[in-house]
Amino acid sequence: MSPHLNTKAILPKRIILMRHGESQGNLDGAAYTTTPDYQIPLTQRGLAQARQAGARLRDVVSETSPDCPDWRVYFYVSPYERTRSTLREVGRSFEKKRIIGVREECRIREQDFGNFQVEERMKVIKQTRERFGRFFYRFPEGESAADVFDRVSGFLESLWRDIDNNRLHLDPSHDLNLIIVSHGLTSRVFFMKWFKWTVEQFEQLNNFGNCDFRVMQLGSGGEYSLAIHHTEKELREWGLSPDMIADQKWRATASRGDWNEKCPWYLDAFFDRLADSDDSADDEKYDKTNHKPNCCFSSSSVDEL
Repeated sequence: MSPHLNTKAILPKRIILMRHGESQGNLDGAAYTTTPDYQIPLTQRGLAQARQAGARLRDVVSETSPDCPDWRVYFYVSPYERTRSTLREVGRSFEKKRIIGVREECRIREQDFGNFQVEERMKVIKQTRERFGRFFYRFPEGESAADVFDRVSGFLESLWRDIDNNRLHLDPSHDLNLIIVSHGLTSRVFFMKWFKWTVEQFEQLNNFGNCDFRVMQLGSGGEYSLAIHHTEKELREWGLSPDMIADQKWRATASRGDWNEKCPWYLDAFFDRLADSDDSADDEKYDKTNHKPNCCFSSSSVDEL
């Protein structure tokens, strides 16, 4: 029998998503014409940003309560050169005993824009993406954000299995912090999947700055929320709507698994009107005179379908 089967899962106190530091590609788009995207390095400024971000991250995760003075971190990192270099600089702010482990995770890599990228052609392609829509537009020889969503979903399933089986964290006296060093779009897709945001909501989100990070913190009821560590002003600046911000505030104290009945995109965004009771629904469904369903298809039309 597995030693984890009778052990209660210990939830991480924080799950933090961080974008890499400034890369050569951020500075000069021509870099992609000669260097594969996964090999694009950080600039000197990007290295400095990563070191500074490491100090800020340490400040965040060391904010513990008096009854739990110990804490640990576990890192996930995209396999790209710029994310691995960012992690290396971030790690300078942590003692070895604080780091439980590090895992390279291919599913949190950058959106694939194709192979070597011809600069002028990419400008035209990105203009087309703006007209088509960022989420569904698939780059020639590359991915759409929808494709990234699929692989991030697989990563989240693995992450929850690791959490449920306590593979990352066995000592209940330690606060566990998961830090995911990834890319801007991938991180936004991660939040979209986690918080069940719609495609329309995703399209309104602003990208992370280089070495910016977002902190999902465990609330008192067992749900994760961005509103515990971050201010409402920050959430607005990132592109969250008032409804999305209200949901984050609800999550800060909600019990794990509860349904937010006031969350408009769970139901209201998909229907013109829902009946308030079973009786009113029955009135709409059945013809009172003939006692027949008011079905939009006749038997013949169904056969034709």
